[in-house]
Amino acid sequence: MNVATYKNLLVEVEKGNNCVMITMLSNKNYENKPSRNKTFYTEENLSNKNHISDLDKLLYEKSKYALETGNLQFVKRSENETYLIEPYFPEPRLIILGGGHIAKPLAEFASKTGFSVTVVDDRPSFANSERFPTAQKVICESFDNCFDLINLNKSAYVVIVTRGHRHDMDCLRQVLKHNTAYVGMIGSKRRVKIVMQQMLDDGYSKDKLNKVNAPIGLKIGAVTPDEIAISIISQVISYRRLGATPAITNSIKTNWPEFDHDVLNELCQEANSPGAMITIISTKGSVPRNAGAKMLVWPFGKILGSIGGGCSEGEIIKTARDLINDGGYKLQSIDMTGTIAEDEGMVCGGIMDVIIETF
Repeated sequence: MNVATYKNLLVEVEKGNNCVMITMLSNKNYENKPSRNKTFYTEENLSNKNHISDLDKLLYEKSKYALETGNLQFVKRSENETYLIEPYFPEPRLIILGGGHIAKPLAEFASKTGFSVTVVDDRPSFANSERFPTAQKVICESFDNCFDLINLNKSAYVVIVTRGHRHDMDCLRQVLKHNTAYVGMIGSKRRVKIVMQQMLDDGYSKDKLNKVNAPIGLKIGAVTPDEIAISIISQVISYRRLGATPAITNSIKTNWPEFDHDVLNELCQEANSPGAMITIISTKGSVPRNAGAKMLVWPFGKILGSIGGGCSEGEIIKTARDLINDGGYKLQSIDMTGTIAEDEGMVCGGIMDVIIETF
C-alpha cells in the first residue's frame, strides 16, 4: 500500500484543497497490486502544466471532470489497463459565530445536511454540548481569541450571528483575513449598512465586502428562528453545490463524495497483513451510502467502515476476502431493488456499483 500517497492526500484535503486520486488497476500480475499504483493531484496542480506532465490528455480531462462534478470516473484503456479516478473534497465545515436562538436550529439543520458544525460563543450558558448536541465542536471563548482555535480555509462556511454589531464587526475583520467558501452575517439592512461603512472606513476593499452575504440567507420571508435558519442553510448549500455565482459560473450541480476519515487514516498506516478496500463508485435509486464511501476488510475478521450494512454488505465482504488470496481487483454490483430492500425494511431500493481492491 502506498502509505505516503494517502498521507500526502490527507494533508492537502485537511488544508481545504480539492484533490483527485488516480489508481491504475490491473489483474495481469498479482505483484502489481492496484493500491500501489496510486497518484494524486490537487486542483491547483491540475491547473499548472508543470505538475501534470505525466498525465495524458484523457486522464487529465477525466480528472478535471471528476473535480468539477464530484463523480468518480472509470477509464478502461485495454483488457489489462483500467483507471479509477476519485475526487476527494474536504469535509464541509459550518462555523457558527454566536450561539443564540438562530444558531440552535441552524446547527441541527447543518448537521443533517452533511456539514461538520463548530459553534463559538463567549457565554458558557450558550456554548455547551447540551445546547448543541449535533455540533462536532462547541467552543466557549471570546470572539477576539477564538480564531486561534478554528481552522478557516477554503472548506469553511462561516455564519456570523452574534448578539451585537460590535461582535459582528470583530468577527468579520478576522474572517476576511482568510479565503473561505462562504461568509454570511445576520442583521437588518440598517445594521449591516453601519457595519459595512465602518469596514470601508477602516480600509477594507469594497470588492471583498461585496462577497459577504449580508443580510444573510435566501429571501423566503423568514420570520421565526427556524425559518431564518432554513434560509441561511439553504444559501450555504447553494454555495456548496453551485458555487458563489451559480447562474454565471457553474451550471453543473456538484455531488459531494462521501469522505471516510477513519478509513483514510488507516490507509496511512503501514499494513501488517494483506487486505481489501471496497469503494462505492456509483449509485442509482435509494441507497444507504453514496459514491466515495469506503470499507476495509482483512482476512482475519477485522472490518473498518461501511458501505451500508445488511446482507448486501455481507456478500461483498465475502467476495473481498476471497479476492485477498488472488490479488487484483473486482467490480461488483449490489441490487437492492427487490427482496434485499424488503428484507432490510427499505421503502425503496437502489443499485450500488463497488470496486474491490487488494492491498
